[in-house]
Amino acid sequence: MPNKGIPFNPSTDIPSLSGKVILITGANSGLGQKSALELSKHNPSELWITARSTEKAEAAVAEIKAVSPNANIKALALDLGSFESIKAAAKKFLSEASRLDVLMLNAGIFGHPPALTEDGYEIHMGTNHLGHALLLKLLAPLLVKSAADADVRVLILTSIGWRLGPKQVLEFETFKTVEGASPIMRYVQSKFANMLYAEQVAKHFPQFTTISLHPGEVGTALFSREPGDEQIRYLQKEVVPTKIVPVDEGVKNQLWAAGASGLVSGAYYEPVGVLYQEKLQEGHVEIAEKLWDWTEKELEGQVV
Repeated sequence: MPNKGIPFNPSTDIPSLSGKVILITGANSGLGQKSALELSKHNPSELWITARSTEKAEAAVAEIKAVSPNANIKALALDLGSFESIKAAAKKFLSEASRLDVLMLNAGIFGHPPALTEDGYEIHMGTNHLGHALLLKLLAPLLVKSAADADVRVLILTSIGWRLGPKQVLEFETFKTVEGASPIMRYVQSKFANMLYAEQVAKHFPQFTTISLHPGEVGTALFSREPGDEQIRYLQKEVVPTKIVPVDEGVKNQLWAAGASGLVSGAYYEPVGVLYQEKLQEGHVEIAEKLWDWTEKELEGQVV
């Protein structure tokens, strides 16, 4: 469907990013790469892009440098399905960056065949939620420090798919198993977790702004890889050709959020810049708090 809301042109509506340090996960393709490319045109002090391997990250840097040759772009290997990779990436970033103004948690997986991360978590929840939660936890002190003299923000990409979940609850018993739900419903659970976690980060870290956002139904590599189960094949054959918007359009919500003023911390935004104001199911705050507590417990010992 066409994006609604605020008219937005990345070329003219992104403000100057002079002096700002930006980190984008999953920036070697799709929305992440397009975000990096557009933001690179607005003079950020440093633009860090991550991919699962150094080679992929460096290849993405080269592509963006071809468009913005004077931009200061840095590559960072980051596999969100590995606590060790996340900790190594955070260590490298913290050793080189003196501040962090925009953290765009963009990377994600969709419709992956049943599997666990190397740390034993269902791969959608482990990658889309818990991996990003650990990265954010490791970078939070720098975000707080940077917020002392700047408008610092964390942007967590979710999906409108969270509305498809089972009565808007989280099935915590499925977070460490491959049994049960289909890959699509696993993805939906992880995206609901993204949205709820943004609410909780906003409460626990009022020093900076945290939001979740939906980019729209976007034609990225998530939809174009080799088909998986029957639901994935249906989406690829029936939904993608008629409902999907191109990346150039779908990226606008996160680009808007990277520089917009007046964001409501803890809120969820649909494209472009539309604050979601419908009442969530009763009890969702308790679910969000339970998710925060579960996440904190699972990450014990990962942050020194």
